[in-house]
Amino acid sequence: MSALIAIWWVWLAAALLLAILEVLVPGFVFLGFAIGAAAMGLMLLGPAAMLSPALLMLIFAALSLIAWLALRRVFTLPGSTPKTFDHDIND
Repeated sequence: MSALIAIWWVWLAAALLLAILEVLVPGFVFLGFAIGAAAMGLMLLGPAAMLSPALLMLIFAALSLIAWLALRRVFTLPGSTPKTFDHDIND
């Protein structure tokens, strides 16, 4: 399993699968993971392939979190707060 984590095309294949899953289940959750996996795949083309599997997973988690936060910031509607009611419509 740890050998697969260091292969660049595995990360890009995972990114593609996560992007397809995002189309089926929208909400920017899987898209953040897909962006993180794609970034990992591109990173592993360079000298990052020599890092330990635990460090690779940590980098993937950080990249996915950053991507998800960026997606929420860019695509959230302005003033999109939940609607609250202070009175009962039956009164």
